[in-house]
Amino acid sequence: MELFRVIKPGLFTTVQDLGRWGYQRLGVPVSGVMDEYAFAAANLLVENQLNDASLEVTLIGPELEGLRKAQIAVTGADFSLAVNGDLVSMWQTINIERGDTFTFAGGARSGCRAYLAVKGGIDVPLVLGSRSTYVRGGFGGNEGRALRTGDLIRVFASEKSLKSKRTLPPELVPCYDKEFSVDVVLGPQEDMFTAEGVETFLSSPYTVTPESDRMGYRLSGNPIERKSTAEPVTEALVKGSAQVPSNGQPIILMADAQTSGGYPKIATVCTPGASRLAQAKPSDKVHFHKISLSEAHRQYIEYEKRLHKLGNQLVREAI
Repeated sequence: MELFRVIKPGLFTTVQDLGRWGYQRLGVPVSGVMDEYAFAAANLLVENQLNDASLEVTLIGPELEGLRKAQIAVTGADFSLAVNGDLVSMWQTINIERGDTFTFAGGARSGCRAYLAVKGGIDVPLVLGSRSTYVRGGFGGNEGRALRTGDLIRVFASEKSLKSKRTLPPELVPCYDKEFSVDVVLGPQEDMFTAEGVETFLSSPYTVTPESDRMGYRLSGNPIERKSTAEPVTEALVKGSAQVPSNGQPIILMADAQTSGGYPKIATVCTPGASRLAQAKPSDKVHFHKISLSEAHRQYIEYEKRLHKLGNQLVREAI
């Protein structure tokens, strides 16, 4: 059923879920949401399944006209939200009535991406098991592209509306500043860099450049010294891979990363760090901190537990 008409699409608003897994061997990127934590919280605030598709909003949000009654939630980057001009808070259940205008006033004050979840989930066709948009490939989501003015956003009918408003406790709401510290595991081509180059990577701040997008974050800072200009044999890539081309400026691969590449990889950003890094915007700083593989495994397990416990930590109050 049709829920919203797009009055203004925002800078880059796409439909995303947790991604298109199992097809990387065929050259199909995983795609999916950039910030898994904010995405999961939005779905839980409207009692959806964790993988139900939502809108991923980048830097400047859309303006939407409500076509019917609905319950939504917006999480992630800090925006000023309004229903018919009246401000409403993020990280909680929001009621929308037919004829309401829902806006993201101005740009993101902090962070880069927000998630708008609708009770029932956004209804777009499954492509290879996912509703995620892969814009470079032109498939998934809403006709394989970002939203445009005049688009109609469809949602799956929900059996019943929520009887209570849900809110994420303040202590669980992330704070996005202009400095991001992320943990990395060195390798798999650490040996292609000099000791000084590795130390430079771990001790220098790097700036997110305007050339960054869902495919990868291009960073600028002190050049990372390699032992030679030779490139390794092309091999598989994952979200979080830290490639270093011959100019010494690192590239952190993100959700829409290509499935293989030949630049040497000095490190891999751990899963919780890659999710946080999704909120970094141009001019923000990134610092890398080395941890062991066993510590990375421990962090990943704790991160997954945290996501699955979120639903039990929501504050509920009668509507």
